[in-house]
Amino acid sequence: MVPFALEAAPGLVPLRELPLLVLVGLTGVGKSTLVEALGFPRLPDRRALVDLYVLPRYGAKPPIPREERFRLTRRFREEFPGGVAQVLAQGYAPPTWPLLFDGLRGEREVAYALEALPKALFVVLHAREATRLKRLLTRRDAFDRVELAPEEAERLRALAEGVLAPEELEEALALAPLEEVLAKLKIVAEEKRNYDPEGPLRLLKGHPRALLLDTEKLSLEEEVQAVRAFLGL
Repeated sequence: MVPFALEAAPGLVPLRELPLLVLVGLTGVGKSTLVEALGFPRLPDRRALVDLYVLPRYGAKPPIPREERFRLTRRFREEFPGGVAQVLAQGYAPPTWPLLFDGLRGEREVAYALEALPKALFVVLHAREATRLKRLLTRRDAFDRVELAPEEAERLRALAEGVLAPEELEEALALAPLEEVLAKLKIVAEEKRNYDPEGPLRLLKGHPRALLLDTEKLSLEEEVQAVRAFLGL
């Protein structure tokens, strides 16, 4: 892990002055898998920056339920429209290339980063909500757990209508118990509500500083090759 600080220190350079590879995408699109496969030096990821610089602002300390993180990061974006990108853009790190950050979400964060980090390049990973849900059901990350009250079951079934086709929900229910599917669906639905997944695609499609990867159509090897070619490595 490459050092990151919000204050100048010997050997550290403002990230605004450094080339940086920024991954963009929601939970379950395959960012972590790609990060490991690339093996590039990397900054503390989004989760770490939120833990260190966002949650303490509101008196919260990790671990906290995922829905509470959504609430507090949403509150942070109301105060600072660039969200996590504003934290990142204030940072310092040693000059390293390629240097990777995982990752940003939503059109407003990416738009802020485009302006504030003029040397940054962006890789947008995207996949359908149904695919993201399936990946959440199989990755078994404790961070993905949310509290599911009994009365939420019916509400989340209704919520699925705006996220999954009926047959996609049935397919997900075949992978895990109802409570597990509904808990993960809550994450997918909350992310879709908080961060329009189409926003970064609209903003960066055809942009010279961006690469878009459909992780449903590409193998991991093809994704790695595409990123390395994009960076000229």
